[in-house]
Amino acid sequence: MRFFGLKTCDTCRKALKMLDGRAVEVIDVRADGLSDADRAAIVAAFGEAAINKRSTTWRALSEAERARDVAALLEERPTLMKRPVILHEGVWYQGWTPETQRALGVS
Repeated sequence: MRFFGLKTCDTCRKALKMLDGRAVEVIDVRADGLSDADRAAIVAAFGEAAINKRSTTWRALSEAERARDVAALLEERPTLMKRPVILHEGVWYQGWTPETQRALGVS
């Protein structure tokens, strides 16, 4: 399982705590960044929804910056990614929703 998030994000910390005991590769998008392949896969899986448009980072962007391509925005500012993003057995999940928790066998 690969887990993309931020160490400082409360939701990510909660998710990791619930996933304790599982083999999880944690990628902190601020510290580690996103590889080109991971970024492309996340954009392919979620499209525009890959961006957290409720974040303070998003609200600070100009209209011109907001109009840019999702992949370009995530390359420049990976913390704009809606978190967490989890890749498990070839399936991408976004957010720590009840549906994601059920799919991963966590509750």
